[in-house]
Amino acid sequence: MKTQNLLRWSLPAGFLVAVAALALAAWSYGYRQALDSLAERSAADLALASDRVSTQLQVYQELAVLTAEHPALADLAAPGAQAGAADLLRSVADKTAALDVFFAAAGGRVLAAAEGVTGASVAQQGYFVRAMQGALGTGHGVLQPGGQRAYFYAAPAFAPDGRVRGALVVVADVADVEQTWRGSLPAVFFTDQTGEVFIANRSELLFWQRGGAAAEAEAGQPEVTGRRRYAGHEIWSLRGSAYLPQQALHLSVDLPVIGMTGEILVDVAPARRLAVLQAAALAAVCLALGAMLFIVMERRRTLAEANAVLESRVEARTRALSAANLQLRREVREREEAEAALKRAQEELVQAGKLSALGQMSAGISHELNQPLMAIQQYAENGAAFLERGKAARTGENLGRISDMAARMARIIKNLRAFARNESEPMGQVDLVQVISAAAELTAPRLKAEQVDLRWQAADYPAPIYAWGGEVRLTQVFVNLINNAADAMQGQVEKVISISVDSGPRLQVRVQDSGPGIKEPEKMFEPFYSTKVVGSSEGMGLGLSISYGLVQSFGGNIRGTNTGGGAVFTVELEPWSEAGQRDDAA
Repeated sequence: MKTQNLLRWSLPAGFLVAVAALALAAWSYGYRQALDSLAERSAADLALASDRVSTQLQVYQELAVLTAEHPALADLAAPGAQAGAADLLRSVADKTAALDVFFAAAGGRVLAAAEGVTGASVAQQGYFVRAMQGALGTGHGVLQPGGQRAYFYAAPAFAPDGRVRGALVVVADVADVEQTWRGSLPAVFFTDQTGEVFIANRSELLFWQRGGAAAEAEAGQPEVTGRRRYAGHEIWSLRGSAYLPQQALHLSVDLPVIGMTGEILVDVAPARRLAVLQAAALAAVCLALGAMLFIVMERRRTLAEANAVLESRVEARTRALSAANLQLRREVREREEAEAALKRAQEELVQAGKLSALGQMSAGISHELNQPLMAIQQYAENGAAFLERGKAARTGENLGRISDMAARMARIIKNLRAFARNESEPMGQVDLVQVISAAAELTAPRLKAEQVDLRWQAADYPAPIYAWGGEVRLTQVFVNLINNAADAMQGQVEKVISISVDSGPRLQVRVQDSGPGIKEPEKMFEPFYSTKVVGSSEGMGLGLSISYGLVQSFGGNIRGTNTGGGAVFTVELEPWSEAGQRDDAA
């Protein structure tokens, strides 16, 4: 067992060691590639900065060469010639932004100057000595007492006999040269032959002896704490400056034109981060693959161990499931029987509601049928008498009235038969105006007997309004609502029932009465809830409950609220579309 555990964990440990070695190799390769790319960009930046400095200083070199042979400088020994030359040189200095432009004789004495920043003699200056040898002299230094950094160009002026009679010197402002590129690149600086920084785009680097020891660095200046080479590149370790990187790539280029060396320091932290990201990504991929492989192996081992346990449980579980299946089938059968019984009970309840409503309307309907029967008998006797007298026209009138009475009775009986039958047809298109008119006609005898004013005019709706539902069941809903409204107004002097239809996006039928209102709105749709006297023959409290269930079966809704002068019941139904289907968008 111990051997198996040792073998099990030795493989992941070996895999982790291999991933670490691979990540280290990836980091080394990525760091080399990033340094190569960084060195190419840095070399281009250094070349650009060097060209910019050389080009800007070359302007002053050309100025010195062109001004040296100016006629105003030919004979400065003549009276007033030095004053005129000084004015000329001052004008040149102003136009070129030079610190100073002056002409010195062969002995080094300054004869004419724009500003005179170098003093009365320059005999000991290297650039002047070079110019006296007939060549272009260059040099740099710090002017005192102002401390301005200056670069000097000295152009020799030749006499007619070919001898050097003097030199025209242009003093360039180094700070003005730096102004156009200060801070725009990584740290770029230019050192002279002594290793001192004379031109830089970082002020903290000025006059820095970057070649000296760290202990010799002045306060506030950076220190080079180490130099090393990696993949053919020189890496400096720096400290002491918040504006220079701690680890920087160092590149340099000789600039013999200005007698200096251009150098650049570029932060290598992005290259290290890129290499770390590459190595981390590779390690993450390897670890993910290894984890997946380890999980798969562990899963296979676990599955193999669990398979034996599972097989032993399958047989017992199968027996239990078989017993549960038999029990479930019995419960399903009992549930289906209970649902069928419930459906039959609901249908019987609906039919009972119809018969209850018919019972309440029976007295009025009997009167409505008895009245036309007595009229028919009277018209028949009158017709026989007119026929014996030979009055055919009067006999025809009586027969016509008999026909009208018969049609009236047939219409009443048709509505009663339709209302009383047990509807089993599927729901479909129903003319809502016709249904309400049928309900009004069925309840008319009772309303007339109880002196209830039913305000409903089918003529106000000339076009059919089609709803989704069952015609007989929907008629029962409105019969129940009208009867309940009549019941609520018993004992009142003014009895008014108003019915209106709103054919908006969702059909709404409002049945409003002038009664006392709903006493307990939260209970009005509960079965067997009634506000009538216990033991009365006015119903069992099922009318609203049956109506609620019927409207819900049509996909609609019914609600009742109190108004200032009675109660109003609103029946919402889904409209029937022209295509013969329910309008789902309603």
